[in-house]
Amino acid sequence: MADSSPQSLTLSTSPPPPPPTLQSTASEPPPPPPTRSSLFPFLKSLNSRPKLRVTSEFDSDSLLFLNKVSCKLFDNLAKLKLSFQNNSQREVTQPQVSLTSKYLSVLYDVEEKNTFIKSTVDVSPRLQLRALHNVNAQQGEVAMEANLAEPGYSLELSSPVPIGYPRATLKFPLGEVSIQEREEEEEEDKNKRMLSVSGILKRQVMDGVCSALYTDEELRLRYAYKDEALSFIPTISLPSNAASFAFKRRFSPSDKLSYWYKFDSNMWSAVYKRTYGKDYKFKAGYDSEVRLGWASLWVGDEAGKVKTTPMKMKVQFMLQVPQDDIKTSVLMFRVKKRWDI
Repeated sequence: MADSSPQSLTLSTSPPPPPPTLQSTASEPPPPPPTRSSLFPFLKSLNSRPKLRVTSEFDSDSLLFLNKVSCKLFDNLAKLKLSFQNNSQREVTQPQVSLTSKYLSVLYDVEEKNTFIKSTVDVSPRLQLRALHNVNAQQGEVAMEANLAEPGYSLELSSPVPIGYPRATLKFPLGEVSIQEREEEEEEDKNKRMLSVSGILKRQVMDGVCSALYTDEELRLRYAYKDEALSFIPTISLPSNAASFAFKRRFSPSDKLSYWYKFDSNMWSAVYKRTYGKDYKFKAGYDSEVRLGWASLWVGDEAGKVKTTPMKMKVQFMLQVPQDDIKTSVLMFRVKKRWDI
């Protein structure tokens, strides 16, 4: 009597396994040879013509044209730039050629026939090496910066080469402190070695930021209070006791007045600024130290890059009026234009 259990039915009704496939003895056609694009994807970027960016700036005060020609190479891995000046006699002066990449930058001064090399290498996520070298002077600097375990803390060790004293800098969230050995001349042509300490500390105090900057045996204390409409910044330097303060008042999103006063010299200056949209800015001010009043009009974003302005151009007109001789007033202008080729 046959077993009618579900397992036996399943086994009896299952199809037989397929016969094994026989490997073909005929020779298969060889695969197509790899193309240049598949072997080297970046060759496409090498064959394409790089886009040139030409920027020219003219200053009527110095009668100089400042020109820059740049392009990106190897799929934006490097940038090649040529910069030079043209004077009123159309002579080319101060030509420089630079090649910049993520890890290496080379600047060549044509007139001085000198090369400056800068390199940055990330040895690990927490360790970075930097090097600077002046070929003609045979001088440079080597630095190593290590990020410590705590976030915001790092230690940098740097030293001039071939001769110099090393410097150690500790960076932390509230500022940084540097220690370096140096020599000071004394009587009888003797030099004395001593440690030089410099640094800056910043801390939030109430609604402002208090900072202390110590360098060259001078301590500068500064407090900056700022809100949406008012800024007040008093400063004092020790041991000279030179004190000053800055006062800034914003009347509207488009109007702002700034005032600076120095107590040790009784010198002061003031600037009024008004903006019309993003691309127009009017500024007027007075500086008692040089006894000069001035007014300036910017067409194009003053602080932004040329490529973000309309027609990729910025123009500045400035009128300077000396207080002692108004007849010698000067109207100057500056134009900066960029072309993408």
